[in-house]
Amino acid sequence: MIVVTAPTGQIGSALVRRLLEQDEQVRVIVRDPGRLAPDVRDRVEVVTGSHAEPAVLDQALPGADALLWLVPPDRSAPDVREHYRRYATVAADAVRRHGTKHVVGISSAGHGWTEPAGVLSAAFAMDDELAGSGAAYRALSMPFYMENLLGQLDSICSAGVLSLAVPADRPFATVATADIAEAAAALLTDRSWRGQGDVPLFGPDRLTPDQMAEVMSKELGRPVAYRPVTLEELAAGMRTAGAGDRAVRDTTDVFVAHAGGIYDADWAVAQLGSTGFATWCRTVLGSRARAHPAWS
Repeated sequence: MIVVTAPTGQIGSALVRRLLEQDEQVRVIVRDPGRLAPDVRDRVEVVTGSHAEPAVLDQALPGADALLWLVPPDRSAPDVREHYRRYATVAADAVRRHGTKHVVGISSAGHGWTEPAGVLSAAFAMDDELAGSGAAYRALSMPFYMENLLGQLDSICSAGVLSLAVPADRPFATVATADIAEAAAALLTDRSWRGQGDVPLFGPDRLTPDQMAEVMSKELGRPVAYRPVTLEELAAGMRTAGAGDRAVRDTTDVFVAHAGGIYDADWAVAQLGSTGFATWCRTVLGSRARAHPAWS
């Protein structure tokens, strides 16, 4: 039995389908079972609730051979590190109680980075907690998700502009969530591994943001230009949207770490996914863009 948290998100939903295709027994923890696809809901065991709650984990973990742990984002959380710590502490305690043998965590690349890095630092603290749970633990460690760029659909479709708070000419590490799901499925179904460690997973390309915009232009069939934003512009935009000072600092710290090379060491040794940026733009971004009201 494999337990999957956050099964309706981009990673979790793809992972559950992969596991079912391999005829694995799957149990999911979900707040709203109605968000599961009907063909999935009929083939999995469902535990309703939040995986931040010990009682919910006590329903989900008995008899489980492996657990996929993913902390859901919460933009309203006043402290991202505390948000991750709360989930990780509950998870580690439950894993000890139930003797779960294998745990895979969705984490960040850059382990060993000592400067503040916002949510990335929070993920590293989560890994430390789960590595001490007594289970064999693997931190599946990724850079920037390509799917995060879908938040810029309005700008890409209406203005032909891609923006990030990173230099235009420095390679920017990305990975597709489909490849994360594939790597997680391999770890959860193999289980020959022991001990604790992290598994860096990156996309196969080494593109700068300028080159990413060029690829977008080619695959979308319309011009897209890269416009870097400063950290001050990023912070101002977040404050206008209602973000507090701590959330702003956590986000800007991430991009400072990006620019400082937090991913460089892992990128040199990472397992590479199969989804190149051009393929992602053609299949994922392209389908979403063509459905956007600004597309014409």
